[in-house]
Amino acid sequence: MLCKKQKLVEIDLFNYFKELLKEMRRCNRCIMDDVADKYIVFDEAGYCNYCSNTLKQLGTVYFPNVEGEGRLKNLISEIKAQGKNKKYDCIMGISGGLDSSYLAYLGHLWGVRVLAVHIDDGYDTEISKNNIKKLIDKTGFDFEVITPDAEQFNDLTLAYMKAGVPNIAIPQDNILNAFLYQKVKEYNIGYFLSGDNFALECIMQKGNTYKSRDVVNLKDIHNRFGRKPISNLLFMSTLQKEIMELFHTVKKVTPLNLVDYNRERAFRELNDFCGFEYYGGKHLENILTAFIQLYWFPKKFGVDKRKSHLSSMIVSGQMTREQALEEMQKPLYEEKQMEQYMSFIKDKLGVSDEEFSNLLNVEPHQHQDYAIEDDTITYRIIRALYKLVH
Repeated sequence: MLCKKQKLVEIDLFNYFKELLKEMRRCNRCIMDDVADKYIVFDEAGYCNYCSNTLKQLGTVYFPNVEGEGRLKNLISEIKAQGKNKKYDCIMGISGGLDSSYLAYLGHLWGVRVLAVHIDDGYDTEISKNNIKKLIDKTGFDFEVITPDAEQFNDLTLAYMKAGVPNIAIPQDNILNAFLYQKVKEYNIGYFLSGDNFALECIMQKGNTYKSRDVVNLKDIHNRFGRKPISNLLFMSTLQKEIMELFHTVKKVTPLNLVDYNRERAFRELNDFCGFEYYGGKHLENILTAFIQLYWFPKKFGVDKRKSHLSSMIVSGQMTREQALEEMQKPLYEEKQMEQYMSFIKDKLGVSDEEFSNLLNVEPHQHQDYAIEDDTITYRIIRALYKLVH
């Protein structure tokens, strides 16, 4: 008779081989699948919930048509009218990637006065730096750069890696947003133009990520794994953002949803406009972000972000499913380039080869494994403030 320990080993081996032999199920319309995704479900036709739900939004979120032209014309008029007698009509973040760069280019064509903001966290690629310079020189936009305290920023990023959580780009995102809203207040800017869009981002795998404005979560991760103070870094919580939008009447809008936003055409137009260069793929304009997308997510969580990006392009009509599947056959990254990226990151974080290897092998955790903000209390306060103002 097997002892209890032997039975557990036997069960573990059974589950291991069961998972090993399990056939991956992939959507018949997009290329989302059930690898490392507990949230995906399929209907009788074999279509997944991601593309099915997204297609329902086509006529309510994305307007690449005459209706969009009308909506955009009205939006631009509102932005200019609201910005009258102010230094700027609007503010936008510039990453050096396609979405924000194309939006800046369009803003220039629309004739709106833009304050462009960039976070230089020390991880920009050379192509990205050059693209930003070319774009700003050509548009003539006022341009402000935030350079976070390098020692504190890198220690916080290192703390996220030690915590083993998926979204180690949260410090970068939070600090940029905090700076953006600081400038909104300083210049009394009425509109924040965001590069968020339906065409290239309508499908995003659920799970293995977390919101960037949970400062409770951020500080708990830092308290557990950080080695240096973060007193020189500016953060923004969910509540602070809502208060800013409520009392300073800044409005976040997504103009790329009001145009026929085509990826290849956007690259061509930007190249013709200012010599904009391709940087390798979505969100790969930053070395840290590229490492997260191409290595951290796949190796630690089994998540290949290309599935979401390519599926979005299928839904928005920019790619066929066959073309997307062909794209998925390509390697995630070039070995030599990833070695260079990791060497760069190791230097920035101040860790040895052995320490970095240990970070890559740290046990995976979700952000919710650490302290998180109480959404109930946060939104109760927001509702009370809204009623007070209105």
